[in-house]
Amino acid sequence: MSLPPGFIDELRARLSLGQVVGRKVMWDSRKTNQGKGDFWAQCPFHQEKSSSFHVDDRKGFYYCFGCHSKGDAITFVRETENVGFMEAVQILAAEAGMTMPARDPKAQEKADKRTMLADVMEQAVQWHRLQLQTAAAGEARDYLVQRGLSSEALARWDIGFAPSGGGIMAHLKGKGVDPQLVIDAGLAAESDRGGAPYDRFRGRIIFPIRDARGRAIGLGGRAMAADARAKYLNSPETPLFDKGRSLYNHGPAREAAGKGQSLIVAEGYMDVIALSEAGFGASVAPLGTAITEDQLRLLWRIAPEPIIALDGDTAGLRAAMRVIDIALPLLEAGQSLRFALMPDGMDPDDLIKAKGPAGMQNLLDAAIPMVQLLWQRETAGKTFDSPERKAALDKALREKIKLIVDPSIRTHYASAIKEMRWALFNPRQNASNSGGQRRPWVRGQSAWDAARSPSATNKQSALGAGTADEDRLREAVILAALLSTPEVVFEFEVALERMVCEHPAHMQIKDLILQFAQDEDPYRAISVAWGADPLETLTQHSHVAISPAVRRAGDAEIARMCVNEELAKLNARRNFPRELADALEDITGTVDEGLTWRLSQAAQSLNGPSTAEAGAVTEFDTAENGAKLNKDERSAFDEVLRQITLTKKSP
Repeated sequence: MSLPPGFIDELRARLSLGQVVGRKVMWDSRKTNQGKGDFWAQCPFHQEKSSSFHVDDRKGFYYCFGCHSKGDAITFVRETENVGFMEAVQILAAEAGMTMPARDPKAQEKADKRTMLADVMEQAVQWHRLQLQTAAAGEARDYLVQRGLSSEALARWDIGFAPSGGGIMAHLKGKGVDPQLVIDAGLAAESDRGGAPYDRFRGRIIFPIRDARGRAIGLGGRAMAADARAKYLNSPETPLFDKGRSLYNHGPAREAAGKGQSLIVAEGYMDVIALSEAGFGASVAPLGTAITEDQLRLLWRIAPEPIIALDGDTAGLRAAMRVIDIALPLLEAGQSLRFALMPDGMDPDDLIKAKGPAGMQNLLDAAIPMVQLLWQRETAGKTFDSPERKAALDKALREKIKLIVDPSIRTHYASAIKEMRWALFNPRQNASNSGGQRRPWVRGQSAWDAARSPSATNKQSALGAGTADEDRLREAVILAALLSTPEVVFEFEVALERMVCEHPAHMQIKDLILQFAQDEDPYRAISVAWGADPLETLTQHSHVAISPAVRRAGDAEIARMCVNEELAKLNARRNFPRELADALEDITGTVDEGLTWRLSQAAQSLNGPSTAEAGAVTEFDTAENGAKLNKDERSAFDEVLRQITLTKKSP
């Protein structure tokens, strides 16, 4: 059975030799570098103690330095499974998800034709190179010199020129080439008017396109005329050329990446040439289209984390955003993208000329991960000043994250998005009072180490110890209630953001609650980030442990009532001193019922009864606690009332 042209090439492109061989051997972790596709193991073909069997996953070949066995994935399966060529292909095709083609009696004929087309393309490349030296190509040579290309660079890249009047068809016919082969190779096209075939490339600088093995498979042409219908023109789809499955400079870039260079994906031919000439040999470009799924797979076969370096204009940014949508469903562990966006109005060639290779390297070193560009796309230029807009952002990001197939990567993307969301919606909370760093805390430190008095007993409430202790207790009850029933956090998001915590540990737990409230398992995520059980930390004080919201964890109604009550009391406690101060100032003027009402409301809110649980009373509200005002506040309050009484009695 003969296989159709390109089937074996596609099979090799889809397979990872490292995975195929990895089923039969144990990799030597001391010598293996999976990130570079460099694997070592004891040879499966002969007995040995050292790891002399080498697999180059990027090139798709293996070699044993002991017994000198070598080959590709098909050879390996044949040798280890003791099967024939076609059976080995069938095994690997099933693994790669490819359907074996039906028997094609003309397959050999098609393979022979591909060989002839490749020969025709190579003749065309050499003819166009010669045309670049003619007088007709003077303007093209001047343009290339202006772009900084030397004669040596032109030779390295086989750059040529197609005269305005054409000539490739006549040249190849003169060499005895069948005109139909010239048309099938994409070098010429039939006339719609029934005339003689015409050359596709005229008045253009020619860039040969080669496959990974170095065969000429197509041409790219840049127009010299300003009024040309298309600035760049590529070969059409042919038996040799599929632009959605090809990369410009594929072979040399793969070799350079194998030596440790970062794989760079630029936008066009000149960008790749400029990068390569500046020392960035692992540079490729898609061929006149947005990056396709097949091209992404080719890129990941070359390197696990290619850098997309697109032009710094609107079109370049749009192209980068399209890549994200294509890449998300294809992500795998250790397989992603980074993005290096050029300065506005510049391409890699411009940047290298302006700042040299060092400037380009700095930009590559600062390339951002794909998740960050995804966030930028969804948030740039937008304002999120309402719950509806925040919800719309959350929905858009959730829809994108759902596209990720790998559950582990999906989880990490969700976590990264939550951190960026937290930074966007809580900028004030992310900074401390001194220089923008988060408040320090000691992991595992008790939230009550600084709040509890050494003389405190179970019978003496901490509420009587002073305002700071009571505030810390109420903070802890609020946080413990939300941890016990995290589904109600979103209802108190604004109030929680505004709540200032007296204890650093409380501030940290509060930040984590807001950060991970939308996680699938908020409590687990918060515990991991905290480094301990946050609820256990908070409930070390008995006042918190007996709170109804903690004892009846998961009861949303109880949690709402408890949080509402404690927030109200906390705010009243902190607002009461200000009310007293304002009242003392107002006493110097005319005393009216409004002043008396304000003070009575402040006192009532401070001493109001608990409603957290019907028939139950929290320890905050036991008679044992006495008045909710501390001694100094009670004295000040009594003094205000006395002043009011005296003012009313005075004539």
